[in-house]
Amino acid sequence: MAAMGDHRMKLLGVWDSPYVNRVQIMLNLKGISYEYVEEDLKNKSELLLSCNPVYKKVPVLIHDGKPIAESQVIVKYIDEVFAGTGPSVLPVDAYERATACFWAAFVDDKVGSAWYTILFAREAEKKVAETARIAAALETLEGAFKDLSGGTAPFFGGDNIGFVDVVLGSYLGWFKVIEKMVGVRVLDAARTPLLAAWGERFTAADPVKGVLPEDVDKVLEFLQTFL
Repeated sequence: MAAMGDHRMKLLGVWDSPYVNRVQIMLNLKGISYEYVEEDLKNKSELLLSCNPVYKKVPVLIHDGKPIAESQVIVKYIDEVFAGTGPSVLPVDAYERATACFWAAFVDDKVGSAWYTILFAREAEKKVAETARIAAALETLEGAFKDLSGGTAPFFGGDNIGFVDVVLGSYLGWFKVIEKMVGVRVLDAARTPLLAAWGERFTAADPVKGVLPEDVDKVLEFLQTFL
């Protein structure tokens, strides 16, 4: 694993954020050591505000004193800058790369937006409706997984974890939280068997272990501080 001093890498984040978690997974995939700084979103640090003055949110990766914001941008940055270190998550082929970027954008547009609404919606009916949106998106992603993996490979990226895996996989811990909040199973093996099996493989992968939030009650308690 690369020494932290070699790359002067610092990550500003919040422990249960899927967007922060995907950056942590990417850094682990590459075997890059980094300093992690937990942010208080109710009292944001001057460092965070100065590094991300536009959105004022995490994650922010600071590499050699230069800040990079937005999780998908950060993952792509790490993949490019450390192309010779560890596996790459984005394909070399231009079409395959564009396809991966399309599905990653789909994930945050459909799954991410619904996830955020579920967190802060007051009405139970709204939470249920948004959970249904996630389930519908996962059904679409079931087909995408079959196409991208060829129906036999373990990950969207083929034999190895790829860009779509990192982006979608960062929500897996929260699917369990939503299930407890709403009472509806999000990732259902009866409805999306390929994705359900993929989720088990992804969470068991070494770069993912210890990253995704596992204590549902702890996450719900943390969420209550913002409601």
